[in-house]
Amino acid sequence: MQDIKIAVIGLGYVGLPLARLFATKYTVIGFDINQKRINELSSGTDTTLEVEDDLLQSVLKKDADFNKNGLYCSSNTEDIKDCNYYVITVPTPVDKNNRPDLTPLYKSSETVGEVLKKGDIVIYESTVYPGVTEEECIPVLERVSRLKFNIDFFAGYSPERINPGDKKHTVEKILKVTAGSTPEIGKKVDDLYNSVITAGTHLAPTIKVAEAAKVIENSQRDINIAFVNELAKIFNLMDIDTNDVLKAAGTKWNFLPFKPGLVGGHCIGVDPYYLAQRAQEFGYHPEIILAGRRLNDSMGQYVASEVIKLMVKHDIHIKGANVLVLGITFKENCPDVRNTRAVDVIRQLKDFGTEITIYDPWANPGEVMHEYNLETTINLPDQKYDAVVLTVAHNEYLNIDLKSLLMPNGVLYDVKGILKEGVHGRL
Repeated sequence: MQDIKIAVIGLGYVGLPLARLFATKYTVIGFDINQKRINELSSGTDTTLEVEDDLLQSVLKKDADFNKNGLYCSSNTEDIKDCNYYVITVPTPVDKNNRPDLTPLYKSSETVGEVLKKGDIVIYESTVYPGVTEEECIPVLERVSRLKFNIDFFAGYSPERINPGDKKHTVEKILKVTAGSTPEIGKKVDDLYNSVITAGTHLAPTIKVAEAAKVIENSQRDINIAFVNELAKIFNLMDIDTNDVLKAAGTKWNFLPFKPGLVGGHCIGVDPYYLAQRAQEFGYHPEIILAGRRLNDSMGQYVASEVIKLMVKHDIHIKGANVLVLGITFKENCPDVRNTRAVDVIRQLKDFGTEITIYDPWANPGEVMHEYNLETTINLPDQKYDAVVLTVAHNEYLNIDLKSLLMPNGVLYDVKGILKEGVHGRL
């Protein structure tokens, strides 16, 4: 495997950790169209915080020299033309109607197609519905490169399993599913990943099997979280603490430890729509999958209405009330704001006429403004609020005396169920 030269296309939460890992053993060119991202990575800094600066700097190279291992970051397609493995790790979002948006996959496939040569292998890591690699991406590669699939070039699929912000389950410690467009290529792809993934690999029989395996992983989590979210709504009506119920039920050996909350992010909140879209193309309406999505997507509105009810019970005038929202990233201890459902809570509270302040020490204010047109601060404001709503369980919030932030009749609502004292409401 000494002649392997890898290009990783897309240096985000998935691509960079993978490129860094491959670079410990191979020559790797990290490619991204965002020049700002290339500049920061080339300086040895990862603003997504997925790769520690010292780890990144230990593999960085100053040029695209293929005679030595390491990582060179570039936005120039000339630098990837001599690679023989192309790993595509671009995002796969949904549009405003929750339909799969394959634009990043199409564009990255065009980029690779421009430099594709005979014998090259293109591996996709992006989460998709079964069939996207061979039915959507491969035709683009063929059209641009003018090469024939499985004759001149080949394909593989190895779905990403990155958990943003998780420093325990890093890429090399998560078992990797692999697949190839032929049995021989499947073995090559599996060997490539197995050479750096300490947790091992699982070679699936076909690319479609690997695609399907990935998309159901997050769909399963989505449905389970939807179930406990529905339980939270029911138990709230009964004036029963949902967390207490889950702790009691969790004493059974096979009870699944899911908790209620806002379900956002680029995986759980998106992937079920990919599977649902594909199922509908085959004439099947996926009732449970879409029901879970509807329930989880409605939780922001539900939380906001519960906060308003709580404020009314405490004789707080709603219009003009000052509300502090703690957290706007999609999950705790992570700077990723993509598809965050905390935004739903904020917008609903704004619709009631409240004045919102958003404090999140992890979120980049410029990115939040660009994505959602919302102002945020990384410093805790020094004032009193009519309501404090904890939407994201960042560690920093555990060290704050939240009661000191409240007006005398103010209320504290804990969406994540991490606070022990002073809470007036929670899921």
